[in-house]
Amino acid sequence: MSCFPAKIIAALKRRQRPGFEAGLRGSFWPAGKLLRAGILLLSVLLFLGPGGCRGKTDSTSPAICVAGSTSVQPFAEKLAEVYMEQHSRTRIDVQGGGSSAGIFAAQQGAADLGASSRELVQAEKALHEIPIAWDGIAVIVHPSNPLNNLTLKQLRRIFQGRITNWRDLGLPPHAIDLISREEGSGTREAFEHLAMGKTEVSHGALVQDSNGAVREIVAGDPYSLGYISAGLVDNRVKAVAIDGILPTRENIKTQKYKLVRRFLLVSRKTPSGQCRAFVDFILSPQGQRLLEAEGLVGVK
Repeated sequence: MSCFPAKIIAALKRRQRPGFEAGLRGSFWPAGKLLRAGILLLSVLLFLGPGGCRGKTDSTSPAICVAGSTSVQPFAEKLAEVYMEQHSRTRIDVQGGGSSAGIFAAQQGAADLGASSRELVQAEKALHEIPIAWDGIAVIVHPSNPLNNLTLKQLRRIFQGRITNWRDLGLPPHAIDLISREEGSGTREAFEHLAMGKTEVSHGALVQDSNGAVREIVAGDPYSLGYISAGLVDNRVKAVAIDGILPTRENIKTQKYKLVRRFLLVSRKTPSGQCRAFVDFILSPQGQRLLEAEGLVGVK
């Protein structure tokens, strides 16, 4: 498979043909966002070079290319590391770029596996879908913040920009420094779908391009509030309960916690060869235990 930029540019032009937007009506992912995701993918490929994340192993076999969600990325990297230790002649290259870029890369054949932290929309359903884990979207604050719980309604009003000061939540007065993910991010798409209903995230939110960046800002700002993958919550930030329910593994597994989404790998066709072997490893008891040890909930 080739991932030369010219191929992606041609694909973007096809995306702009009349009638494409109509095909996306009824989904919660507008066509404009897909175009922006394609542009993001193009920038990622330009950064990686003409070969994308592909290359050759010592045995001249092509590397397995995984690209997409920054939420899935650290877990995919861990899985790839363990797998390559056991299969020394296989190389797996894992790249970020966002869920929408990863899905688009899989559609265009620029990646063997696209990583997504959101569900596929109708226009993407032709892809082969492989659920690998469950994850919660954790709402996080600085550890010094006394806030421990929000109702889903309060959370929605905060991200709508209708609640802008901590005093409105019974805390000492100070503006809420709102942190969100960028458009095209699977975490943002899932958050909007699960928490925002038909409303949008406030344009006043500070936008970051990865879960790690959101976590770093919240960890350094006592007045901030953001959201990240529950599997990436550490002692630098504090997860807030939603309607009295914390994003623990058990609450995510039972879906008692309401902000729950799947982690997916997608491909243009059913994986085969080395790629199939890697997928089988992810879904094996060992692979699922690795994901559980990293804070996710396995699908097996």
